[in-house]
Amino acid sequence: MTTPTAPAPPAPALAPAPTRPLSLARTTATATRVLRQLSHDPRTIALLMLIPCVMLFLLRYVFDGSPRTFDNIGASLLGIFPLITMFLVTSIATLRERTSGTLERLLAMPLGKGDLIAGYALAFGALAIVQSALATGLAVWFLGLDVTGSPWLLLLVALLDALLGTALGLFVSAFAASEFQAVQFMPAVIFPQLLLCGLFTPRDNMHPALEAVSDVLPMSYAVDGMNEVLRHTDTTATFVRDALIVAGCALLVLALGAATLKRRTA
Repeated sequence: MTTPTAPAPPAPALAPAPTRPLSLARTTATATRVLRQLSHDPRTIALLMLIPCVMLFLLRYVFDGSPRTFDNIGASLLGIFPLITMFLVTSIATLRERTSGTLERLLAMPLGKGDLIAGYALAFGALAIVQSALATGLAVWFLGLDVTGSPWLLLLVALLDALLGTALGLFVSAFAASEFQAVQFMPAVIFPQLLLCGLFTPRDNMHPALEAVSDVLPMSYAVDGMNEVLRHTDTTATFVRDALIVAGCALLVLALGAATLKRRTA
């Protein structure tokens, strides 16, 4: 009589991968890799650094007969142009890594989603500092933009706007299947904010429904912050509020961008 075979012990359940804490070394390594890749793409560097300056230069001489008009809208556009260019470049660059499988390979290594998003934000943030400094310096010291407050506050808001554009670009890249689709998100994400931010007419002159919508859009506070610097010599409480809202929106969108990585890389 054959002896019955003992049943095999059940396979141990696989424990979920532990959540990796944010690491400065891994974040810095990711930022260095992104910057190294961008250094081999001179057209992207030119888009980031030169386009805002060229747009401000053209705007100044479009209103050559009315320099006061340039003073009124130049400060606002000093924040809007970096936001738009950083949104475009970041969304396309990140999508390229999603579709090429680079993100899957990176997340298979000891690299957390937080490290990845923070690394991208650090790399593009470094470029945003240079971009914002060039645009602000050109507008204030070469094109004669007349501001009552400190030019350093203009630079701060321009930098926050560029970081917001970076965060938005990282986020929307999760929902695009091609670079063309990433560009198509610009009318959906940027244009409504551009129309409702108060650049063309004061927000309190809009229809109440549109004014309510503009109150929750970060670009509205970016423009308000620039206008505070334009009109006041000191740092006002309104300026601090506007800057904190823009910075908070950038951090929130970065967190949402980290949450979308699982959908593409799982």
